[in-house]
Amino acid sequence: MQKMIRKNPRNMPRPVGNYSHITRVPKGAGLIVTSGQVGTDMDGNIPSNLNDQITNTFSNMKKVLESEGLTEANIIKVNIWATEEIDWDYLDAQWDVLFGAEYPSMTVAYISALGWPELKIEIELWCAEV
Repeated sequence: MQKMIRKNPRNMPRPVGNYSHITRVPKGAGLIVTSGQVGTDMDGNIPSNLNDQITNTFSNMKKVLESEGLTEANIIKVNIWATEEIDWDYLDAQWDVLFGAEYPSMTVAYISALGWPELKIEIELWCAEV
């Protein structure tokens, strides 16, 4: 079984955060894409605090992965959208628990709004089944 390769080319600047510039997916791998996961709890409540939403979002990400028999090792790309400045110390602590040092490729964007006005963060996962 082939595995994904994550790398940062030596001929370019190091990533500015905890991600890899390149994630190479082996030929024949299955592609699984999730909808953006948000900070709702199991009852549909949305905390007003961004860090609380981040906690719920990571919990929801783990649940969606588990539902497909996937782990963090299957994640090839993460897209993060936030409506306010992210507390990177807080997010990175959860990021490191999830990924260790095998970081996927990542894009982060600050935007004016998400699908509901209460939402402050949304994280979409692109995964490969190898």
